Amino acid sequence: MTQPKLHLIKLSVGSESVESLAEWQQGRRAVHADGLNRHVTRMWPRRADEILPTGSIYWVIQGAVQCRQRILRFDEVRGEDGIRRCAIVLEPELIRTSAAPKRPFQGWRYLAPGDAPADLARTRQNEDALPAELSAALSDIGVI
Repeated sequence: MTQPKLHLIKLSVGSESVESLAEWQQGRRAVHADGLNRHVTRMWPRRADEILPTGSIYWVIQGAVQCRQRILRFDEVRGEDGIRRCAIVLEPELIRTSAAPKRPFQGWRYLAPGDAPADLARTRQNEDALPAELSAALSDIGVI
């Protein structure tokens, strides 16, 4: 697999954990015929060609990046108001990452691969998550 040139990062507003994000997305997948997750946003990434085909969206949950999902494509959608929006189409799998503290921000942002937290080892993907504050503090001092 080629290395991504760019990722996105986004707050998962309302999520209390990776599990709560997964549950919410599972309920939303049934709405789409292809069964894929979508995050609809007003802004279209101008650098989409740098994100596809291997970039991910990194989710900030409770003040720390905790997981990511691979971005499959960007679809144009129109709301009931007729305004053009971008649906970020995501692979269903959430991949846990090392916790990395992140202050709140609006919308999504670009994330350079060198600034993205590392994935947790496959053997650690199903472990119970540490509390977000503890995980972020341990990551901040280089323990995890």
